[in-house]
Amino acid sequence: MTTATIWIVIIGLGIGTYLIRFSFLGLIGGRELPEWVLRHLRYVAVGVMPALITPLVIWPDATGGEPDPSRLIAALAAFLVGIKTNSVVGAIVAGMVALYGIQYLLN
Repeated sequence: MTTATIWIVIIGLGIGTYLIRFSFLGLIGGRELPEWVLRHLRYVAVGVMPALITPLVIWPDATGGEPDPSRLIAALAAFLVGIKTNSVVGAIVAGMVALYGIQYLLN
């Protein structure tokens, strides 16, 4: 790739990102959204977090893409604590403690 191609891609992606954000913030940022839109927006985090975490649990790069029992157990611990306490921070801490604890015991 040439330097010019790289800069064209970077500038194009920057403009695209700006336009996507402007469409929400600039065009409808000062308006009141309907209740049904606000209701649906509440579920964005619930959908994004599992989408980010699931590949890291099922196909972790650290193990060459093979499922790892310690990561599966840590995900289960985080899930159970999250369901029981409704606390995102509690679920993250439980998952971290379970993952590092199991890896410490296995190694």
